[in-house]
Amino acid sequence: MAEKREANKPGAEKPRRRRAIYLLLLVPIVATLWVPIYNRLDPEIAGIPFFYWYQLVWVPLAALFLYVVYRVEGGN
Repeated sequence: MAEKREANKPGAEKPRRRRAIYLLLLVPIVATLWVPIYNRLDPEIAGIPFFYWYQLVWVPLAALFLYVVYRVEGGN
C-alpha cells in the first residue's frame, strides 16, 4: 500500500529520466576541462585566439545547460 502512495507522488514518476538529465551538466565540464580540445590559436575571431574565445563561449552555454536541467527538474 505504501508503494502505491509513493508511486503517485509528483516527484516519483521517472527517477531514471531525472538522473539522466544530470549527465547534461557534464558536457560543459568536460568541454572546458579537456584542454587538448582547445589548446590552439587558430581560428581567431576579431584577433582573439581560439583558446580564449572557446572558453568564453562556454559561459552562456553552461548557463543554458543549467537552465534546461532546472526546468526539467520542475523549477518554478
